[in-house]
Amino acid sequence: MNGSLIEQAAQRLAQLREAGIEIPQPASAATSSPSRGGPPAEPVPSPAVASDAATNLARPASRKVELDLDRLAAAGIVTPAAPRSNVADQYRVIKRPLIRNAVGKGVSTITHANLIMMTSALAGEGKSFTSINLAMSIANELDHTVMLVDADVARPSLPRMLGIPQGPGLLEVLEQQADMADVLLRTNVDKLSILPSGAPRPKATELLASDAMRQLLDDIATRYADRIIIFDSPPLLLTTEARALATNMGQIVVVVHADKTLQSDVQHALSTIEHCPVRMLLLNQARTISTDGYASGYGYGYGYGYGYGPSPDRAAAPSTSAPGTLS
Repeated sequence: MNGSLIEQAAQRLAQLREAGIEIPQPASAATSSPSRGGPPAEPVPSPAVASDAATNLARPASRKVELDLDRLAAAGIVTPAAPRSNVADQYRVIKRPLIRNAVGKGVSTITHANLIMMTSALAGEGKSFTSINLAMSIANELDHTVMLVDADVARPSLPRMLGIPQGPGLLEVLEQQADMADVLLRTNVDKLSILPSGAPRPKATELLASDAMRQLLDDIATRYADRIIIFDSPPLLLTTEARALATNMGQIVVVVHADKTLQSDVQHALSTIEHCPVRMLLLNQARTISTDGYASGYGYGYGYGYGYGPSPDRAAAPSTSAPGTLS
């Protein structure tokens, strides 16, 4: 029986060597004494060594995708090599309190503060555009890496916006159909990786509210101390997935389209968030005021808590340039 196992292991070792795979030898085998009157005996790997090598050979390497940074920059995304701009400076302001909370330097200690959920009340408010820009801005940090998770499992936007292929992702990991290392996408932005949503499921809400999801979030929140994870989630008032996801987040940013979203919709959306300790509002496409008192284009407002403008009436949305093409 043992002889048969050793022969199988030796055959597998030969196959792996032919494939160009180097197999580390146990210390006992590497230092075995030469046979009497002949050359040193060929070390024979244990069955466990050959089995581990076979497993590593079968597991695909983490995939890498090339983001078209020129196309993204033309659409208003803050790319690493882009020159300094007003939008880039605004995202520097936006990310700073999020990072402070994520590393435990905020007002209070927050559990899983490096898990940041980007959402909105309704569709079309620019949450995915904001998620990508925020991830790109954090990827420029010297001390942090960022994972961008497409958690809009019912209507994923990141593949279309980033120009990456659809494929397995978050839902497959939750159903134990894939390992995280197999579905996580490395990119040509050094500190940015992307986790796709995966194929839609009828029970996606249940998966996001499951113990498997809580365990996964705990793992990715604590595995790397420098990693910040941004979740592009569905709108709070359109699906139940966002509400299930919100219960496990450390920080939530609600993107609000200026002069478009009703105050009542924002208040209703905020009321659906039950447990997250930090909730922030980001006013998208707001008119900024220059030092001479005149409107000077569009930008972002930012604040904590439930503050919102006094007028509940919906006005016509202001026209925008490139940022609108990806929102």
